Amino acid sequence: MTLAAYYLGERTFAVRESEPVAPGPGEVRIDVAYTGICGTDLHILHGAMDHRVRTPAVIGHEMSGRIAALGEGVSGFSAGDPVTVMPLEWCGRCPACRAGHSHICHRLNFVGIDSTGSMQRSWTVPARMLVPLPAGLPLRHAALIEPTAVAVHDVRRSRLVAGEHAVVIGAGPVGLLIGKVAQAAGAAVTVAEIDPHRRSVAERLGLTAADPAAVDIAGLVQDATGGAGADVVFEVSGSAAGVRTATDLLAVRGRLVVVAIHPAPREVDLHRVFWRELEIIGVRVYRREDYEEAARLVHEGLVPADALISRVVPLDDVAEAFAALESGGEVKVLLDCGGDA
Repeated sequence: MTLAAYYLGERTFAVRESEPVAPGPGEVRIDVAYTGICGTDLHILHGAMDHRVRTPAVIGHEMSGRIAALGEGVSGFSAGDPVTVMPLEWCGRCPACRAGHSHICHRLNFVGIDSTGSMQRSWTVPARMLVPLPAGLPLRHAALIEPTAVAVHDVRRSRLVAGEHAVVIGAGPVGLLIGKVAQAAGAAVTVAEIDPHRRSVAERLGLTAADPAAVDIAGLVQDATGGAGADVVFEVSGSAAGVRTATDLLAVRGRLVVVAIHPAPREVDLHRVFWRELEIIGVRVYRREDYEEAARLVHEGLVPADALISRVVPLDDVAEAFAALESGGEVKVLLDCGGDA
């Protein structure tokens, strides 16, 4: 028997015993080491995604672990190999897939939301979703590869290059990761964040952070860029104010990257978009090359995992882990699923 955390609805989890699922052809069974809790998981807890999550559900998609068993026909992996999972399954037939954009498949199954995820000790998945880990990378750190891959994809889509100036609006975990990935690409980075705790975390990570409620962010960016403005702004706050600020900060032909999931339509200063020939770029999840680059950045310490992981909680205490993240005082909370013995 093994343990799994089941979301039951109504802000409730239950940790129960379950039978490990033997891997079928083309599948592997993983001993899960760690699973990170993200903002999407909090949305699930709050009931905002009940239309997609079928209860009782094992959720979770930011993970690391080791292969425990291989199904028939699986090659290139061995029992004991450290891995993470790129939690996307696409149809291969829709217009997006046929155009080469399978990561935003019209029928995308986001594993851990739309199907069974990694908040359990034993997880069976298709081998094609595995991403091998660099030798020596601690499994605790590897649980950050998925959110780092989000940041890598966002920065890649922005076409950011060394020497450019980027502004990140919102210093939650993804905003912080975007800042570090942009910094690793050679950009100057300014983070706009109203919460003092998040600003302090950004500063500890070596990012310049300012409070847009107290500081003239536009003036700050103008001074830093010789009056030009930011080359790229990443909107990660999900707020109407963040969208308004973003267009104000951009240089001529600057790029606005919409990272946050906005719950409602927002007003956008389209005159500013016209006047400065701005671009608006949408970003969603990641591709395999983003995952591989994320693994490199975490392994090489360019994404400082220990500075971002603020708490590790046993799987049995999943409710405590969610409460800690909801409190607002944590950056990244991991569930210890027991597979790193």
